[in-house]
Amino acid sequence: MRRQRLQKQPPSLLSEVGYPVTGQHDSEALSRASLDTPKPTTVGRIRQIYNCPNYGGGGKTISVVDLVAQKALAPIDLGALTAPHGLEFVSGKLFFTAEGAKVVGRYDPATQKIDLVIGTGQNRTHMVVVSKDLKTMFTSNVSSSTVSIIDRNTPQMSGPGGPPGGLPRQGPGGPGRGGQPDWNVTNIAVGRGSEGFDLSPDGKELWVANAQDGTVSIVDVAGKKVIQTIPSTKSANRLKITPDGKYVFVSDLNGNEILVIDAAARKEYKRIALGTRSEGLLMQPDGTRVYTTLNARDSVAVIDLNTMTVVGEVKTGKGPDGLAWAARK
Repeated sequence: MRRQRLQKQPPSLLSEVGYPVTGQHDSEALSRASLDTPKPTTVGRIRQIYNCPNYGGGGKTISVVDLVAQKALAPIDLGALTAPHGLEFVSGKLFFTAEGAKVVGRYDPATQKIDLVIGTGQNRTHMVVVSKDLKTMFTSNVSSSTVSIIDRNTPQMSGPGGPPGGLPRQGPGGPGRGGQPDWNVTNIAVGRGSEGFDLSPDGKELWVANAQDGTVSIVDVAGKKVIQTIPSTKSANRLKITPDGKYVFVSDLNGNEILVIDAAARKEYKRIALGTRSEGLLMQPDGTRVYTTLNARDSVAVIDLNTMTVVGEVKTGKGPDGLAWAARK
């Protein structure tokens, strides 16, 4: 494994409280979009970043980078869980997808162990999002044209009379092995090439970009069904909802614009010209900016959410793709 690199960039039109970090296609490099000083900047809530450079070819590791020291740490070996891709760090644990094994997994950095693996039974289990209460996981399955809703059942204790129908009594804590909660997997058919998606801030809707169909499917989370399908970009790669829930941004691998959808009206609000194709999307947590990677230009575009215009572009390493947010201390 080559040494992980963090490529510095000059100051630019980015936040003073944090910065986006992007991984690059076919590379183990990471780029910081900006630095306020020539020396390494202290990172607060996010000290480490996780990256999946071994996605293709049956890779089975997740790389770990110390953002403060700007160096690679020991990678996470996933064993038989090959082709990891999607990552979500929530409440001190790392959730990930492994396409080769058709699963969603969870890694605990404190114990350095994988403590949960849930199979979807679907092809190319690709991206993952976790609900705020940690009770539901969502994943897109690109080649099966589905999304999976994986929700947790709270164990129920049997009443004084024991289980109904003469069933054997459950162990302490109720159903599940050793009183552990059960996880239910519901696979929902959406459009072809379902890949990028996001959960609305209120947790009620899942918006899914279908790259091959040029559509967006809107899923009712409680009802676990598609309630509407609307037009999208030519080849939607990623989809992100603004923190206030008002707008939905969709990138385009075969177009030169970002699509902005009015979430309430369920229709196009505007298109923002970029001059090249866009891939990864990242919302700044305070809701002031959105960032998108411009792979062909080796850069990240900065979009002001108040004016809905491009206000800057920051050079990165070669072929930027996914984005993550690192908060300054």
